[in-house]
Amino acid sequence: MTAEVMAANDTHWDPALSKLITSLKEAESLSNDQEIDFLQTLLESKELNALVNVHSKVAKVGKDDRLAPILSTSGMIMCEVLEQLSQQCHLNEDCREAFHLLQKPHLQSLLYAHDAIAQKDFYPHLPDLPIEMDEDEETIKIVQLVKSNEPLGATIKTDEESGKIIIARIMHGGAADRSGLIHVGDEVIEVNGINVEGKTPGDVLSILQNSEGTITFKLVPSDGRGAQRESKVRVRAHFDYNPEVDPYIPCKEAGLAFQRGDILHIVSQDDSYWWQARRESERTARAGLIPSRALQERRIIHERTQREIGDGESKKGSCTSICSTPPGSPRLRSSSSTSSCRQPKTKKIMYDLTENDDFDRELIATYEEVAKLYPRPGIYRPVVLIGAPGVGRNELRRRLIARDPEKYRSPVPYTTRPMRTGEVAGREYIFVSREKMEADIEAGKFIEHGEYKGHLYGTSAESVKSIVNAGCVCLLSPHYQAIKALRTVQLKPFLIHIKPPEFDELKKTRTDSRAKSTFDESNARGFTDEEFNDMIKSSIRIDFLYGHFFDEEIINADLVTAFEKLVNIVQRVETEPLWAPSSWVQ
Repeated sequence: MTAEVMAANDTHWDPALSKLITSLKEAESLSNDQEIDFLQTLLESKELNALVNVHSKVAKVGKDDRLAPILSTSGMIMCEVLEQLSQQCHLNEDCREAFHLLQKPHLQSLLYAHDAIAQKDFYPHLPDLPIEMDEDEETIKIVQLVKSNEPLGATIKTDEESGKIIIARIMHGGAADRSGLIHVGDEVIEVNGINVEGKTPGDVLSILQNSEGTITFKLVPSDGRGAQRESKVRVRAHFDYNPEVDPYIPCKEAGLAFQRGDILHIVSQDDSYWWQARRESERTARAGLIPSRALQERRIIHERTQREIGDGESKKGSCTSICSTPPGSPRLRSSSSTSSCRQPKTKKIMYDLTENDDFDRELIATYEEVAKLYPRPGIYRPVVLIGAPGVGRNELRRRLIARDPEKYRSPVPYTTRPMRTGEVAGREYIFVSREKMEADIEAGKFIEHGEYKGHLYGTSAESVKSIVNAGCVCLLSPHYQAIKALRTVQLKPFLIHIKPPEFDELKKTRTDSRAKSTFDESNARGFTDEEFNDMIKSSIRIDFLYGHFFDEEIINADLVTAFEKLVNIVQRVETEPLWAPSSWVQ
């Protein structure tokens, strides 16, 4: 079929392809080259014709008003709409249907493809054309940036082999990054007409600090430079970080300070020691430097080693002042700290407090990758209240159940101890034999369990599952050492730390409310000062060992206020998308 016939039969045939096929037909009369036959077959293929048509239409974006996109952030708007719909799913059937529709992979891919075209993120990234030059001639580029209060967003270093000053990194979102003219690996020759050969990075920094107005760089382009692409990784920080007191950060001004619990967007992990990140709440801000996971782990290991071999005194040059918590925050102590947290023997504790301490010291908390976990209509996440004995977590749990017994429920724990007078089987406990419970523990039927005074106690996985499947909110208040067993992808719990106030306020509020001590089952009496101190010390220990696992915390000073905050938190868990470990998000 000739090109003319094809063009007549197919109104979508591209004119450029028609001309090429016509030219090949003319060349075919002069040569029987097989390559011309191959090219003709290729140009006449429907697949190539479809690709050329798509390319032609995409190329018209911005040139033809009829094809101009209204917006280029439909994917982001979709996420915002999902958050709004998630709060209405349980109230409106249309919202629920729209919520599930917008999560379809085909629809999401369509929106992301739309945004890629609207942002013209489809052009190929081709290498620069080679330039003919003499062997001893270098390509020089001159870049001018206007100095403002904002940092330039680039760091420099001395190349170990050549001794030259080169661009070490470009901070995402900074002035250098937005210019698109400065790249990692570029060699700095001059700054504002001052030759930097033989100078140190500190000398160059002084030149920049003393410059005003326009800053002119003379650079030798690097051989291989690629466009920086932001990663989509979000993490929850498990420690506090202040770049101002970090002697090892390449540039303090480029650092990003954060606190434990902050959600960070890791935009670049190209450097094995220093990542680039910004707070999730500051999406348009310039990225800053933070220690990588590997670097922070090495610092923590070094700090723990120094604690073990030293006498507790801070060593000069150690990482203690860099990566540890600020002064006044809880620290891991010697065995005396463990003994100070032990409760009186009359208090029933389901776990030996020293049982997990050695293991917990080996945990290295740095960053945890997270993602938004959307609530599922009718399937609620278990809410786990963790706190020191006597702090009031069980009372808060009881009040929440009493507020709506049909919605909030707690599983009945299992035990091997004998039934006491006044107890009813299945109400306070489910009483079983030790052999039966040990067999069930071995079979993995308990999500948490412990032993106290020769008797086993525990919560079965099936009881929690039955509450969740019934469309109820499962409330748990286990011992804090159960956190690791509970925090799984199967349960997806929401952890709340119930904390006591300062000593004076703790004593006053418990005395005013005539609270009875939970440490003595045989006598109805108030708390002693020693019990208040033990409660505070135990809370500090929980925060030190497991604080990075908690999603929220409530200071139980006034019980009414603490309960109101608990109700608000639980309602958010039921209706709002919240950050959770990325492995939990399917």
